[in-house]
Amino acid sequence: MNYNLNDLQQEKRKKRLGFASVKSLVAHMVEEKKILLIAFGAMVVAALLNLAGPILIGHAVDNYIQTGKYHGLLVFGGILLGTYLIALVAGYLQTRMMGSVGQRMLYTLRNSVFEKLQELPYDFFNQNKTGDLISRINNDTDKINQFFSQSLMQFLRVILIMAGSGIFLVSIHVQLGLAALSPAIFIWLFTRIVSPWVKRKNAENLKSVGNLSSEVQESLNNFKVVVAFNRRDYFRQRFAKVNQKNYSAAVKAGVANNIFLPVYTFFSNIGLLIVLTLGIYFISIGQFTIGLLISFIAYVNSFYNPLRQLASLWANFQVALAAWDRIRKILELENNLPQMAANGVDETASLISFRDVSFAYPGGSEVLHKISFNLKKGKTYAFVGPTGGGKTTTASLISRLYDPTRGTVLLDGKDIRSFSAEERVKRIGFILQDPFLFSGTIRENILYGNPEYKDISNEELEKIFRDTGLETLLQRFEKGLDTKVNDSGNGISLGQKQLIAFMRAVLRKPDLLILDEATANIDTVTEQLLDEIIQKLPRQTTRVIIAHRLNTIANADVIYFVNTGNVTRAGSLKDAVEMLMKGKMAS
Repeated sequence: MNYNLNDLQQEKRKKRLGFASVKSLVAHMVEEKKILLIAFGAMVVAALLNLAGPILIGHAVDNYIQTGKYHGLLVFGGILLGTYLIALVAGYLQTRMMGSVGQRMLYTLRNSVFEKLQELPYDFFNQNKTGDLISRINNDTDKINQFFSQSLMQFLRVILIMAGSGIFLVSIHVQLGLAALSPAIFIWLFTRIVSPWVKRKNAENLKSVGNLSSEVQESLNNFKVVVAFNRRDYFRQRFAKVNQKNYSAAVKAGVANNIFLPVYTFFSNIGLLIVLTLGIYFISIGQFTIGLLISFIAYVNSFYNPLRQLASLWANFQVALAAWDRIRKILELENNLPQMAANGVDETASLISFRDVSFAYPGGSEVLHKISFNLKKGKTYAFVGPTGGGKTTTASLISRLYDPTRGTVLLDGKDIRSFSAEERVKRIGFILQDPFLFSGTIRENILYGNPEYKDISNEELEKIFRDTGLETLLQRFEKGLDTKVNDSGNGISLGQKQLIAFMRAVLRKPDLLILDEATANIDTVTEQLLDEIIQKLPRQTTRVIIAHRLNTIANADVIYFVNTGNVTRAGSLKDAVEMLMKGKMAS
């Protein structure tokens, strides 16, 4: 399955943009429905009270100022002041409520994205850059938060004020009102034509931010190599290239976001010019009053001035939609490794059985072709072969990090796809060549994902270590179980990381233990010690060893040679060496 987020922008997705994006984004606001309704009500009250101002002013001019009735003018002044104060309180209430809504939306959305990432298979993370995923979780969700907390109600308020102003304009004088609103038609057409382009430029900018984040993360993670080879210039060149692309995308997005304002301002001025020209004409023929003209100009300003604000808000809306599309791509993904219903048990199968299994990575050629073999309980199996021959792929299929393209993998006679992730991980242990550790202590890393020892004390754990022969490994660390592990295991050697990963796997007492180059970075003495511990595993534990060092597989019961899509059983260690040499020369 193609999980590459940057390859999902095909015609199928393009047809779903626009209204569908808005609809799916609104669906995430359901939990905030009550508060949104209250905030919307407060916004409506504030907008209506502000809209009442111009008509009250016009009435006061015609009936009190021109007639010299100043007492009535003071009364109307008090009414206007009270109206604007109530509008101020309603506006403050709406702003405060929407701020909290935005933060809760941000919290919920980030949780949703992170939980979805936990559901996705290993293949997803191979196809996407970590920095880009971080940018989607941090930067893109924050763009949506900014829109909800700062722009949404302003956006609705502007639309409501414009609609109310338009109604007042037409109701005061139909002909003059329609003439005043005519430039809005050109504004609408311009917005409709330009908006997709603005959204596209913002999407490209957000993508470039993700690429920049990926480049920084990758370069910093490998800075030791950069220093070792004295290639800081290479680091600078790569960063400068990505930064230049980000700069160019940001400039284009900035131009796109600001293109609305001058156009809206131009048509606003045209509308005001129309009102002044026709208004003075209608006054001259006795169809209009000075007070109504003042009210009319105020409503024209109330209609067109928000357009300038709307230009900025509409740009923010396009940014939010572009960010939402990037987030939605993650939320809509499905795990291609679902648990399937069991179809009975094959009594003839071994602990692990491959039945005509073929496999190819997305967009790549076939790595394994119709391979079949059995792994019996309590036996030790070695997989050897040239680099890139398919050894690790075979181990990944055994532990169901991937599913076969064709064929079936059986665990205890049942399709491995019918086991839950919890049961499968409990039964199959996997020690990688480059294990990952979390920041914390050795104890926390060893017990990671092992509910059986969730509440065990250090004393009880140390006793288990003594019984299983792991105590000697623990003594390699100065503070034992309380030894601190820095971020991603930095501060301890790769060999020590492998020791911790080894202890973590052995404590699970798996039915099958896979060691993928697990001793590659360990000295010979420690390797011998690990071999002794492996021999102490329960007799029914099956061991799968993937190694290039032949001494590691010398005591294997069965040796398989993996190369060019085939898995062939070697008769002896000597046969395996000959096959390995031929395979290397052939490759």
